[in-house]
Order: sequence, then C-alpha cells, then structure tokens
Amino acid sequence: MIQSTDPQQKSHSGFYYFAQGWRLVTRPGIKRFVILPLLANIILLGGAFWWLYSKLGDWIAQVMSYIPSWLQWLDYLIWPIAVISILLIFTYFFSTVANIIAAPFNGWLSEKLESELTGIPAPDGGIIDVAKDVPRMIKREFVRIGYYLPRAIGLLILFFIPGIGQTVAPILWFLFGAWMMSIQYCDYPFDNHRVGFNDMKQALSKDRMNNIQFGGAVSVLMMIPILNLLIMPVAVCGATLMWVDRYRARYARY
Repeated sequence: MIQSTDPQQKSHSGFYYFAQGWRLVTRPGIKRFVILPLLANIILLGGAFWWLYSKLGDWIAQVMSYIPSWLQWLDYLIWPIAVISILLIFTYFFSTVANIIAAPFNGWLSEKLESELTGIPAPDGGIIDVAKDVPRMIKREFVRIGYYLPRAIGLLILFFIPGIGQTVAPILWFLFGAWMMSIQYCDYPFDNHRVGFNDMKQALSKDRMNNIQFGGAVSVLMMIPILNLLIMPVAVCGATLMWVDRYRARYARY
C-alpha cells in the first residue's frame, strides 16, 4: 500500500473536480469506456424523466394540499420548493437505479481513467474480469442503498409536517442528496481498490464540505432535462480525479 498522506493536501474544491469531469470524459483513450454508462443513463433517465414531467403537475397539487390555510400566502415560495423537492427525490432514486445497472461499466471507466491519470497500469483484465466483478459491485450498490433508505425515509416523513416540512425538509434533502451523490460516484474508485464502504464514508466525511460541493453540482445538473443524460460518466470522471488527488496515496492497492 502506498504511504498515507493528508487528504486535505489538495486545495481544489468539489466544484473544481466536477468541472474537470467534463474535460476528462473526452480524454483520448477514455471516450470508448464512456459509451456504455452513457447509454444506460440515456435510456433509463430519459424515459424516467419523460414520465415524471407528465405526472409532475398532479404531484405538486398533492404536496400543496398539505399546506395549512394560514400559510397559503406563501404559495409563491413553497410551490418552487415543492417542485425542487420532488425533482431531487426522483433524481436520486432513478440515478441509483441507473447506477446499479451501469455499476460494472462505471467501475471500469474509473479504473481506466485512474490508470491514465497516474501512469500506473491497472490490473490486466477485460470484459470477462469485469463480468466476474459484477456480483461484488451490485452488492456494494445495495450496501449504499441500505445506508440511504432509513435516512431518506426520515426526511420524507418530515415533508408531511405542515409548514416546517415544506420549508426545512427541502434544504435538508438537498444537502443529504448532495452527500449521497458524492458517496455514489466516489464509491467507484474506492471500490476498485477494495476499500470498505464504512472506510470510504469516513474518508469522505473528513472533507465533507468539498464532497457536498461535488455532489451538489451533480444534483443540480441532474434536474436539468437533456443535460442530466450526460452526467453519469462526467461524475465518475470527476470523482476519480478527486480520488487520485486526495485519497489514492492512502488507500491504493496498485
């Protein structure tokens, strides 16, 4: 294992790493590994968001029905908050499904990009080795879902508390969603090096603000139609660069 180093040694923000993901996704030698996760995201999220926008009006009306009469004068403020809340919940749910499907290809993309960035060859292997890793990767996705679900349920319950739920819950949901997006995409390089989920979470929490910045950028762009179809491989690339800069020296296996 490479010697430990301080993960705070790099001063780049989470926004920086996400922005760099757009550049890295077109890097020569990497583009061919982007195609499969990109197709998975386009097919699933494209269809899911088409369905969402056909139902959004009804859902917003239902959410607004929980607002007490004495807060009706805040409709102009609560309505956009309700829209954003639904989009955030929907975005994380379907991006999670897309990531379960694309997990092997995202892991492969992260591994190849890390090799390009460091100049250190990744372990030899092709599509057969990727296929062998599928059960482990899928299991890891469900470990992350197990961490996410009880916290998400608590926030959803908060939504139904009149007044407070429609004002405080969306802010908490956005922060939690940003944290989960960072965990979701940083998990690929960590998992490639067999770093346990709890160890990864602990490492990210030491630099929580920058990781929330990274995940927040992912969350916001995931809510934008068309653009959201491109985010998955971009986020994987940005998270891999963050891994190389901040965590690789401490945890790398190769």
